[in-house]
Amino acid sequence: MKETQANNDTNQNTTHFGFENVNVEEKAGKVADVFHSVAAKYDIMNDLMSFGIHRLWKRLTIESSGVRSGHKVLDIAGGTGDLTMQFSKRVGDQGKVVLADINASMLNVGRDRLLDKGYGSNIEFVQANAECLPFPDNYFNAVSIAFGLRNVTDKDKAIRSMFRVLKPGGRLLILEFSKPTNTVLSDVYDKYSFTALPMMGKLITNDSESYKYLAESIRMHPDQETLKGMMDEAGFVNTRYQNMTGGIVALHTGVKA
Repeated sequence: MKETQANNDTNQNTTHFGFENVNVEEKAGKVADVFHSVAAKYDIMNDLMSFGIHRLWKRLTIESSGVRSGHKVLDIAGGTGDLTMQFSKRVGDQGKVVLADINASMLNVGRDRLLDKGYGSNIEFVQANAECLPFPDNYFNAVSIAFGLRNVTDKDKAIRSMFRVLKPGGRLLILEFSKPTNTVLSDVYDKYSFTALPMMGKLITNDSESYKYLAESIRMHPDQETLKGMMDEAGFVNTRYQNMTGGIVALHTGVKA
């Protein structure tokens, strides 16, 4: 199902939670419950679900960021800290990385993981909503959000918020599940998502419903061209996307002029 606007499911007061229509004010709480449930086994499930390929997707995101020593980077929906860790190495002692996540359980897992690995001197941990980021205008050299935008209630508002906190010349990177470009792959991916993912969730986290929501949220997320258009509308220039693994995932980038 193609989403043409962030909150245009049935009316302005409802939005989607997977395939379910819910009141706008309910979605954040429902998403929070999903990630409270899966936080402890999040990394294990990522490796299992993607056969480890998520590491390559994230590596390409880092390589496309243009981040260098001394930069300030915001990693939204940073979760367990995969991107934050790599950004921390790149910005060095003179730089700063903010790992932001709306979910306290995910933020705690990410903080503990990074501190256990010896990171933290140039990292700040902030619980924040992507739709109303608590940071100054024109502050970051780069903003990333990996596998988090589809969970945001008002995606347009979130993208505008990301635009606001970026410095002129700063870059936004959105890594997200998208729409396969091949119909055969799309059919296979659908069957995998709606059967294998909930089964894995049940076995690993004792929670099949959260991974059923994951599959549904992927289907409800804007396709590549729609998301590019949303970035254009927010004011980004040089917007583009790169399909990975046949379009199962896409990396969108844009620059604040």
